[in-house]
Amino acid sequence: MIGAQPLVDVARVKEQSRRVDGEPRALTKRDYEILASFRKRLRAFLHFSEAEARRQGLTPQQHQLLLAVQGARGPAWTTVGSLSDFLQLKQHSVVGLVNRAAMMGLVRRQASIYDHRVTEIRLTRQGREVLDQLTMAHRQELLALSEEIHALSEALQGEDNVGRDEGTGGE
Repeated sequence: MIGAQPLVDVARVKEQSRRVDGEPRALTKRDYEILASFRKRLRAFLHFSEAEARRQGLTPQQHQLLLAVQGARGPAWTTVGSLSDFLQLKQHSVVGLVNRAAMMGLVRRQASIYDHRVTEIRLTRQGREVLDQLTMAHRQELLALSEEIHALSEALQGEDNVGRDEGTGGE
């Protein structure tokens, strides 16, 4: 989450998306412009992230793996099942990703001392150093992105009503 406050006041947007008679209001040109701007900025951030990972000698998925291990809630380790959920990948794909990261010295497996059926996935010192460098670069990009998303959010919530009647299906 970029900030503690939600980016969009969902109740307000829902209220503004209905006409006085309760029917959905027609979408406007401005609605499409806001969504297009958001999608463009989101793609730019993903492109930035992938390029930064490659500069560090990682694939984008390996970067996401390191982030998922370090960013897991709770203990300083995670499991293949949790990684599968976080990365939205099948468990066998995550096992392959973990295997390659382990060969690169970025993560290590360790049998749980509490339950020997569980294998803990942890970052190595090298993995943490690479992730720290990537995260510092991403923080700067996220700060810029959060300002842009905040502006788009305000526009979506009706703070910027310019062009309301110019859009498709306008009244």
